[in-house]
Amino acid sequence: MYPIDFFWRAAERWPERIAIDAPEGEIRYDALARRVAALAAALVELDAAPQSRVGICARNSAEHITALLAVLACGKVWVPLNPRSTRSEIRRIVDATQPSIVVVDPEYVELLEGAPAARIFSRGAAGSTFEPSIDELAARHHGAACPSFALPADATQAIKFTGGTTGAPKGVMQPYRAWMANIANQIQAWGFDENERYVLAAPITHGTSSYIVPILAQGGCHVVLAEAGAEAVRSAFRDRAGTVCFMPPTLVYMLMTLPGVSRADFPCLRRLIYGGAPMPPEKIREVRAFFGPVLCTTYGQTEAPQILTVMRPDDFEDARNWASVGRIAWFNDVAIMAPDGRLLPRGEVGEVVARGELLMTGYWRLPGKTEETLVDGWLHTGDRGLFDERGFLYLKDRLKELVITGGFNVYPIDVENALGQHHAVHECAVFGIPDDKWGEAVHAVVQLRPGQQAAEAELIAFVREKLGPVQTPKHIHFYESLPRSPVGKVLKNAVRERVLGAPIPNA
Repeated sequence: MYPIDFFWRAAERWPERIAIDAPEGEIRYDALARRVAALAAALVELDAAPQSRVGICARNSAEHITALLAVLACGKVWVPLNPRSTRSEIRRIVDATQPSIVVVDPEYVELLEGAPAARIFSRGAAGSTFEPSIDELAARHHGAACPSFALPADATQAIKFTGGTTGAPKGVMQPYRAWMANIANQIQAWGFDENERYVLAAPITHGTSSYIVPILAQGGCHVVLAEAGAEAVRSAFRDRAGTVCFMPPTLVYMLMTLPGVSRADFPCLRRLIYGGAPMPPEKIREVRAFFGPVLCTTYGQTEAPQILTVMRPDDFEDARNWASVGRIAWFNDVAIMAPDGRLLPRGEVGEVVARGELLMTGYWRLPGKTEETLVDGWLHTGDRGLFDERGFLYLKDRLKELVITGGFNVYPIDVENALGQHHAVHECAVFGIPDDKWGEAVHAVVQLRPGQQAAEAELIAFVREKLGPVQTPKHIHFYESLPRSPVGKVLKNAVRERVLGAPIPNA
């Protein structure tokens, strides 16, 4: 059995139920199944090789869901391409994975300029002569049987990129077994059923992808937004009977501050799952006071997708748990490890490690990085934490320098490399600062070259042009010199503490 089989069985059981509620109209399970089978057949016709890569660069849409399911249905490997990324970042991923096919929204085709892959437009593109659309391929292959394939449980279902501490992105190879474990975990943790209406608030290229198949497996419906933003999310819950959603804490806070908003705008909400960034206890109190006992969260990584541990709404009833990320989910073990490899007892702080079905098989074509991260069957997460006597996991800090801002991962080395390209910058350091809105905000400290000048706005614009808005620092702090170790290395922790002790400049 493969992840796509959950969808096929649901379509057979609930053919007349609505699988996707999009602004353009509703799509029944039977119609979606025919469309997915036709597109899967088209993908195989374009490239018959199993396990070849298919990139998808698109906003959330019915077409995006269809394309993702078709990739799963023909034994190929999904490579998500975030359209909010820059052309250079997307090209790095394309060059690394070499997809033979790319599905793209017409408005993002420039992001793929020069890429050698065959292109499929998610919808018809004006002036396109050679590149077919999903509609055209589905019509051409209407009635086709879904392709068959036979692959082992460790075969790759997706390659999702995390960024990297060397400046190069790391492609996490998520196998079939990890997707199967995630699907079962999501259904078990949240009790999804045929009445579920999942609001697609976060990008499918990121955390939302972990919910696509679990919702469909139970006969639920995906509610596609007409546009991005908090107001559209509120409308989906108020007017389209949304029941569940995964989103970063930032969006949760935005929903609570919309003009005229009240709990009545979310009449069917039963699960509000946050992730991608921590939520401080005081914010948990505010969110629960507004939305009621529906808040929940998970802990995982791209290397162990989404749900190593889970905090259900009833876990939040005890305020002692508010700083926790919950108890261990199915199909994996999570433990605390000392630097010498010993597993530590409850109450002691060490590195969070995990093993089991949920784990990646490694990093795409980076065996050295894989060996550093997967040791004797244990995934080394880079997070430090402890288990209490009841089995709740509490994260303390990160061994790695990853910054999670608004639900997106930012690696400081990438931002430092961009800042360092400015002619006025002598040296810089980038890190995260706790932030009520973003979870963490990207900050940078800069030492300018002698005789050079640069304003904060100038450097922010410089980084934004190179990396896009997510990785751009919210604030840049200027220092005449930076604290250094005896060998001349910038002491990033000392710099961060200095910034934390100083007034934050106005945005």
